[in-house]
Amino acid sequence: MAKVKIDTGDWIVVCDGKKALILENVGDHLYPNLKTREVHQHETPATHELGTDAPGRTHQSVGTARSAVEQTDWHDQSEREFLQDLLTHLEKAVMSGSIKHITLVAPARPLGVIRQSCPPSLRRAIQTEIHGDYVMLPIYEIEQRLFG
Repeated sequence: MAKVKIDTGDWIVVCDGKKALILENVGDHLYPNLKTREVHQHETPATHELGTDAPGRTHQSVGTARSAVEQTDWHDQSEREFLQDLLTHLEKAVMSGSIKHITLVAPARPLGVIRQSCPPSLRRAIQTEIHGDYVMLPIYEIEQRLFG
């Protein structure tokens, strides 16, 4: 992977569907030094606490046939809500002028959710997207993977 280039004050957002690290480069573009600004954590309750409904059934308009309706994936819905809240938070930071450039690091699934839901103002601030699951790594290892 090519080295990521970020300037002083740029943010690196490392996330998955349950946790997000917002890191800031307090170094420069030659010698990045990431410091934690914020940590957002989403505790996902057990499935039985998220939803208890049995899968629904539908009736055919003609005849007596019935079909099952797919079960709601409550964990997926919970992760999407967490990522949407994160995007709202980041958009506010961009709109207020707190941040100009963001590098986004996430696994494929959360990255896809973010791409679908990302508002245009935030999309313009995201300068780089990196596919990777780094959220549980220590900061020094995230630096090593991003900057070599």
